[in-house]
Amino acid sequence: MTPTKKYLIIAAIILLLLTAKKVSAEKLIAKFEGLRLKSYRDSGGIWTIGYGSTKDPFTGIAVKEGQTISKSTALEWLKKEIEQRQVAIRKLVKVPITSNQLAAITSLAYNIGLGAFQRSSLLRLLNSKAPIQQVADQFLRWNKVNGQEVKGLTNRRILERDLFLS
Repeated sequence: MTPTKKYLIIAAIILLLLTAKKVSAEKLIAKFEGLRLKSYRDSGGIWTIGYGSTKDPFTGIAVKEGQTISKSTALEWLKKEIEQRQVAIRKLVKVPITSNQLAAITSLAYNIGLGAFQRSSLLRLLNSKAPIQQVADQFLRWNKVNGQEVKGLTNRRILERDLFLS
């Protein structure tokens, strides 16, 4: 399957999710990240496994070369990581947000890390009650790896922005 076709299929799935009243962060992240049961280096060179996990969320042990996990373990890790991020996000966000906004922010923070999210203009603008479109457009800034635009990240950020606005 070509990368373009893969992104179109993912985009179609996400658009179907967006038409629902409430979007689950778990389903959103699982679709974006995909599932790999053997460790691999991500586009940033970091050892990753499951649904984009870089460490075991229960022990904190980093993913290593040659590591394998089961599908059920990958799902447990995803759920735990989402839970951990949402607890942190709720502490960082000082204004009311919708469930779709939380799902979009969780997807972003899952991908870029909580530290980057905590330092982001998106969070600063959100907490300062900037116009919602201005906040949403900040998602689009997070589409690069090592300074180079990644088309898959651009597509992901567009869909996260649209979910945030829905």
